[in-house]
Amino acid sequence: MKAVFDESRPIFQQIFEMIADDIVDGELHEGEQIPSTTEISKFYQVNRATVQKGLSMLVNAGYAYKQRGVGVFVAEGAKYRLLAERKEEFYIQYVKPMLEEGRRIQMTMEEIKRLIEEDYDD
Repeated sequence: MKAVFDESRPIFQQIFEMIADDIVDGELHEGEQIPSTTEISKFYQVNRATVQKGLSMLVNAGYAYKQRGVGVFVAEGAKYRLLAERKEEFYIQYVKPMLEEGRRIQMTMEEIKRLIEEDYDD
């Protein structure tokens, strides 16, 4: 998890995103226990209710599940689902606007592909 929160979004949402990032990055695996509400709240010095809200978002989205009295665990298929959703977001947020601008300035697909291929491995 990253070390600081920013002012752009509610903290519970950032906690949700940090844990989701850990799942995507392979730092948390399917079936693995997510740090407890107490551990996260102490580490980041945030209210337990705020952490609980972030963990509940993970559970409600199906990326995690609760075991009563034990904790919250990464759900089966969570990484695959998160990757699929983020790829779709990547297309909508970056690729689609890039292609629209390319068309607007009359770039060919070959020119766009060449630019991407030149920078992809850098």
